[in-house]
Amino acid sequence: MIPTDPPEEQLERVEDALPAGPYLPNPRSPFWDYQDLLFFVSLCLPSLLVSMLLVRFIAPASLGKPFQGMLGQLVWYVLIFGSLYGLLRIRYDRPFWRSLGWRFPFRGMGLTLFGGPLLAFGVAILGYVLRTPDIPMPFRQMLGNRPTIILFSIFVVILGPLAEELAFRGFLMPLLIRSFGPIIGIVGTGVLFGALHAYEYSWSWRHVVLITAAGTTFGWVRYKTGSIAASIFMHATYNLTQLAAFFAQAISQ
Repeated sequence: MIPTDPPEEQLERVEDALPAGPYLPNPRSPFWDYQDLLFFVSLCLPSLLVSMLLVRFIAPASLGKPFQGMLGQLVWYVLIFGSLYGLLRIRYDRPFWRSLGWRFPFRGMGLTLFGGPLLAFGVAILGYVLRTPDIPMPFRQMLGNRPTIILFSIFVVILGPLAEELAFRGFLMPLLIRSFGPIIGIVGTGVLFGALHAYEYSWSWRHVVLITAAGTTFGWVRYKTGSIAASIFMHATYNLTQLAAFFAQAISQ
């Protein structure tokens, strides 16, 4: 029987049947371009403003500003990734998750589950070596009430890693690897990842170095396993370790 599916879909099924491996740039991977990246980035700020305005009028003020801020961030995630979903489906007629590299199960699952805590301890040691200053963290505002603590924990362990990995290692990094090669693609994405978190840490360059190191490691895991699920799981266990340390410190004070 002669296959009637388009060649791209036939190739995707063949790829799915093969074991996961390193990301190898080729003419069709990724299939998006820098115009699509510019489209995605250009929507970030307007979508953030819209989400904050919506939450301001909808969310009860009694829950506090930290809860409202996280709820606004959740709406923001829905808007920007909904736009990215529309881009991949409407312009290219391609699936969202598989296009961004979701492969599950993936090779080296144990590495990602145990690698996250090990990476967290490694980053802590690096921070000690760099004499990273102890700065006031916005996280302390999240201990005001139980709903805020619960939503904060969900963001740190689930929503944050999912959104950040899809954006950085799923959408951006393959494009940079195709253009500049694996080393620049992985490290460059890690540097951008660290730089965009600088405002949370009062623009401390030492904190930026630590986050860049973590982001570069997530990128390396994404590249070696060929699956965005791997970097998401490692990011989640990394954040979970840091969250546990944060709560332990808060309880002891």
